[in-house]
Parts: sequence; C-alpha cells; structure tokens
Amino acid sequence: MNSFTNSEVNLEVLKKRAYNMRWAEVEEGMIPLTAADPDFPAPREIADSLIEYIKGGYFSYTPKRGFPEFGESLARAVKNRKNEDIDPKLVLPVDSAARGMHIIAQAVLTPGDEALVFDPVDFLFKTSMEAAGAKVNLFPMKFREDGTIDFSDIESYITPKTKMLGLCNPHNPLGKVYPVKDLEYLLDLSEKYGFYIMNDEIWSDIVYSDAEFNSICSLGKARNKRTLSVFGFSKSFGIAGLRAGCIYCQDEDIFEKLVEASLVDTTIGGISSLSQIAAIACLDKCYGWLDQFVAHLQSNRDYALERLNQIPGVKCYRPQATFVIFPDVSELPMSSEELVEYLKKEEKLAIVPGGKQFFGPGSEGHVRICLATSREILKEGLDRMERGIRKLVKEA
Repeated sequence: MNSFTNSEVNLEVLKKRAYNMRWAEVEEGMIPLTAADPDFPAPREIADSLIEYIKGGYFSYTPKRGFPEFGESLARAVKNRKNEDIDPKLVLPVDSAARGMHIIAQAVLTPGDEALVFDPVDFLFKTSMEAAGAKVNLFPMKFREDGTIDFSDIESYITPKTKMLGLCNPHNPLGKVYPVKDLEYLLDLSEKYGFYIMNDEIWSDIVYSDAEFNSICSLGKARNKRTLSVFGFSKSFGIAGLRAGCIYCQDEDIFEKLVEASLVDTTIGGISSLSQIAAIACLDKCYGWLDQFVAHLQSNRDYALERLNQIPGVKCYRPQATFVIFPDVSELPMSSEELVEYLKKEEKLAIVPGGKQFFGPGSEGHVRICLATSREILKEGLDRMERGIRKLVKEA
C-alpha cells in the first residue's frame, strides 16, 4: 500500500523544484496551499518506465502524431474508468492540457466568433478562446436547491455567432460533477445551435466516493460529433513538469483540424518522447496508486470542510471532485484578494484568491485551497488561516 503521510513529502526537493506559486517561489516559512499540484512524489512506476526508456540510449524523433501506444492506452483507460468509447487513432498527444485547450480553440474558432464560458471557471477557457480571436461571453452560474447548475436561461446567452461552449467536468474550482441530464441538455443545445463543446476532463480521475462522474463522451459517439476533449496527467499523477496531455474527438475531419492547429505535422508542435512514456505508464500502471491517493484526498477534504465551517465569516460546501476546496469568505471585512495578502503577510500562508485573474468575476468573495498535501501540512495551513481570520474579525 502506498503511503500519503507527512514523511513522504520531501520539502528539501520541493523547495528546489516546485514552482508556480509553490514551495520554490515562496519565502522560507511560508505554507503554499496554492497551485493544484501534489506535494507527494509521482508514482514510482513512472520513474521506472522513464529509466528503462533512457537506458536504450536513443532519443530519436517520435511519430509526428505520437506513439500509437499512447492512443491505445488512453482509449483503454477511459473505457475502463469512464465508459468512453474513443478511437485510438483520434487521440493526439500534446504538451500539456493547457496546450490542448489552445489547440482546440485554434482549430474551431476564428476572429468574430463568440464562445460561451461558465463563470466561475478556470481562466484557461477564456484565454485560449480569446487567443483564437473569439469574443468570450460569460454565463453566470446559479444553482438549484440540489446543488446542480440552473440552466433555465442559458439560451439567452447564445447568439448566432456562438461557436463554442466550454465545459469543465469536474469543475475547477467548484469541485462539482455534472449529472447526466445536464450533459444531455448541453448536447441538445450543441445540436440545436451547432456550436462545439470544449470538454475539459483533466480532473475526471479525482472524484470522491460520495459522487459519481459521468463523461459527456459516454453519452454516445453520435451525439458527440462536436465534442472536443482535453485530458492531462498533472493533477492525477503529479507530472506537471513533464507537460503531458492529449486531445481527442469522435470525428476524423475535426481531428485533422486539431492536427493542423497543433503544428505536429510540421514538427514545430508536438510532445517529447519522455512525456509520452510517462503518460503511458500513468495509464497502464498507476491507477492503483491513484485510487489510494483519492482516498487520502477525500479524508483531507472532509477534515478541511469541518475546519473551514468553524471559522467565523467562512462558509464552505462539500466538493464532489478535484483536490481543491473553494470557501466563501465574502462576509469578512476585506475582499478575497486583500484576505490572501493579509494571510500571506501575517500568517505566512499562501492561498489563491477568487476574482477575474484566475476564475472570473463570479468567483469574487472566495478563495481556493489545495488539499493535495499531508494532513500535517494541511492542518498547519488551516491553523494559520483560522488564527489570522479570528484576529481579523476581532479587530474589525
């Protein structure tokens, strides 16, 4: 059995290698519960597969559209884990899920098009679509009593120029999974209005036992002709630095557009051989490790939820997926951005603010906290957050 204890967190290495607002970029003594990147080392099987490949001594060009084994491993994994039927030949390895989103947008959108993005959601939807020249319209997310999204007025946000809708499932930063009826409704709208769906499933392996994930692609190939999916390995397996991701679809003509936008056939684009070897190892050898990791994350989620809801001025719901949690801090006497700076200065705790920079205007009044660490580090981070907020409330 794999261990996700504090002894497995190597801070000496993390302080040299963990960038993007994490240990290598913060001052000594700071706890960064920031970027969605695990504090635990990646599964040993990944390093073993890389070492075995490196022993061969050759680092030659790879097939322009990736190793065939990559597509075969992905098709097998998503069928087993998510009941998705995909053609291995319509899988394109790319250098990160973020790059995959950019390629999808470039393949479909042109200047003058419009795209619909939920608010809040990860900023990469908006930036990738705008980079392709599209105007992004935000759909403010409202929720029904059962916690699902209220789509009753979404059609009023769709225009004749709407050519793409962004779907983040599971949702970052809300941690929600979409029920089948909502996915079917989005497909109905895609068929009615003719827009494509950018389907981000990078979090689809981090789903807790009290929730059920349904992929939009599991609803049938015929209905998903306009669905372009992106998947990655950084969240589930901790290999963000290897920049391994992929995109896939159900239509050969659209796939050729993805290939063209990716520039892989020119060798300008593409993904390294080592990244592909690591990704194949993830898919073929590491799901046992991942299932144990998710069990640890669920325990951390439950602990954090209880702690956060005991802090004055903080409200938090139970995320169904992802390893981030998104408490509401709008009752506190400062904005989420100000709170983040306050906690950084006064308590040496780094977390991520809501707001336009990361998740859109609908995330104002919230902060995002990463749970992918040891219980000891999470506890110390939440202790600092509680201490700082109690002091803030007392002084207000």
